Amino acid sequence: MFLSKTLTSLGQWPHLLPRISLMDRYVARQLIPPFLFSVGVVASLGLAIGNLSDLGNKIVEKNLPVAKAAEVLLLKVPEFLAYSLPVAVMLATMMAFGRLSGDSEIIAIRSCGVSLYRLILPAVVLSLLVTGWAFVLSEWVVPVANYRATSILIESIDEEHPFWQNRDVFYPEFEEIKLENGQTARRLKSLVYAEKFDGKEMQNLTVLQWTENHLKHIVLSDNATWNNDNKGWDFFHGTVYRLTETEDYQEAIPFTNKQIALPKSAFDFARQGRDPYEMTIAEAQDYIKILKLIGDEKKIQFFQVRTEQKLAFPFVCIVFAVVGSAIGARPQRISRATGFGLTIVIIFAYYILGFFSGSLGIVGLISPTLAAWLPNFVGLGVGIWLLYEFNQG
Repeated sequence: MFLSKTLTSLGQWPHLLPRISLMDRYVARQLIPPFLFSVGVVASLGLAIGNLSDLGNKIVEKNLPVAKAAEVLLLKVPEFLAYSLPVAVMLATMMAFGRLSGDSEIIAIRSCGVSLYRLILPAVVLSLLVTGWAFVLSEWVVPVANYRATSILIESIDEEHPFWQNRDVFYPEFEEIKLENGQTARRLKSLVYAEKFDGKEMQNLTVLQWTENHLKHIVLSDNATWNNDNKGWDFFHGTVYRLTETEDYQEAIPFTNKQIALPKSAFDFARQGRDPYEMTIAEAQDYIKILKLIGDEKKIQFFQVRTEQKLAFPFVCIVFAVVGSAIGARPQRISRATGFGLTIVIIFAYYILGFFSGSLGIVGLISPTLAAWLPNFVGLGVGIWLLYEFNQG
């Protein structure tokens, strides 16, 4: 809402910005209405196509309460609003400059000595402003909303979620050892398994602990939780089985409450496990640190690529502004239908490139940073090349 009012004020009250030239204010007035219209249409279509049918099936087939479905739908609005911003920028620039080109206004402006680069400056400024809002949405609003929406589905219909560590939690702890040849290797020090995790407490646990290469203890416990005051694990109602160096049974010691030395990262791993798009960048980086303790290279690579993509995504607005302005400024008039069709083609090509570069990053063929930013670099390069060609004409 604040973004809409800000953009509208730029078009309706140009006296508030006295240093902006008449040409810039005029171009801004052409950009803002189609941008706001496109945001509403694209976000609504995305929300309807992406969620309504799925939620309807959950209501009918899995007895999801209608009130909960409506809450999930509302929580998904920020995500689709964030996705709509780059698309809206492209549609707005394509339509605005297409109209100016079709009415020969671009020719008239350029005959006064104004280059095409200077003409599209308001579109670039708009894209920078929208980039900031896209970053705010995708970093501080979308993760919280998506996390809450997933929580509702898990709590209401027990829906499985591939990233949530709420069942069958495995956490291995390793230690570094020196080999006889002077090299280092990782050795398993402990293994924690919990049947369930509710966000605060692990239930039905099995813990294996090794001393050097020998299995020393097996702990079975009904439940356990992290005690932040004592900086340790509190286990309840269980038994500790001690083994000899030959791993034969030695004794069983039942307990009602016992503290066991295990790292807090086991608790953090279970508590923080969620989809990358349900995390802020800082949370994802913290989770990657935990994954590095485990040594899960495949998952580390996946989260590194997704985290970089979250950072790169808002800058798509700039790329689409340049490409949309270049295509719209051609000497042929672009209708609304044609502009929408071109936008779909360009966005499809962009996301196909993003899919392939992301896949290359996940399998480790290219760095996570390059995997995330390559589509932006290619798209910006194409947009600048198109501007150069049309400016020379």
